[in-house]
Amino acid sequence: MNTFLQLVVNGLGKGAVFALLALGFVIIFKATEVVNFAHGSLVLFGGYLVVVTRDALGWVGASLAGIVSAGLLGLLVERLLLSRSRHADANSLALLTIGVDVIVTEEIVRRLGVTLPFLGGAWDAKPFQLGGITLFRTHLVALGVAAVLITAFWLAFKYSNWGVAMRAQAENREAAALMGIRSSRVTATAWLVAGLLAGVAVLFIATQDFSGAGLSRGTHSIALAAFPAAILGGLDSTAGAVVGGLVVGLVEALSAQYVSFDFSKSAVFLVMLVVLVVRPSGLFGTRERTRV
Repeated sequence: MNTFLQLVVNGLGKGAVFALLALGFVIIFKATEVVNFAHGSLVLFGGYLVVVTRDALGWVGASLAGIVSAGLLGLLVERLLLSRSRHADANSLALLTIGVDVIVTEEIVRRLGVTLPFLGGAWDAKPFQLGGITLFRTHLVALGVAAVLITAFWLAFKYSNWGVAMRAQAENREAAALMGIRSSRVTATAWLVAGLLAGVAVLFIATQDFSGAGLSRGTHSIALAAFPAAILGGLDSTAGAVVGGLVVGLVEALSAQYVSFDFSKSAVFLVMLVVLVVRPSGLFGTRERTRV
């Protein structure tokens, strides 16, 4: 029983990070109906800025620099590329994000070389016992940070002018424009927020407790595991992104322990496929057909 409880707690910690990433996918999709395949590169970019600035700024300052830089890169991609291709269909824009992802990822991997730096703060690699259960501080901190950020996002999404504008645009873009809502501003903010969330997530991904590996191409692969979480929950549902992220974290943790580590990576996609067969729009999605 202790092992099971330990897996659940640590799985929820991992799931909280996946929830932040999945929320980034959903925010962009709701604002633009485009699937952002460059999300993994935003994660890598934020982590790389932490690595190159932490000697000068310290861990806290470098982390803030990494978070902000990931957000600004997302904004830059939207302003310089996507906004100039606004008349292209969603599939073409999704392919454009793949190109961005390849360019940014390969350049960062080249700059990192053979170094695999860890980004964890004072909490990394310091497990502790609680009632016979071994808990990892990174997972607990991730749960707390994710809870705060998701709550803040929910309040902004529900009550702020930006949140109202995004919900209106997601419901009916043409009607929202007629009501005076500036689509470009909503879209730009969505990319900025998604980038900021990616910058936060990498601080937990490139740690010994979460992945056992430092910042590398593997970090990019882990970040893309949030895509099944977004699909599972429903690409047009912010609540679904959170639930999907937690489900992915739990499935990975439990299947790695009770089946095999290699199978745990496939198990996430297996659960996603089963859910989509039963409910094509995802657990909380409202659209019958998700456009990719």
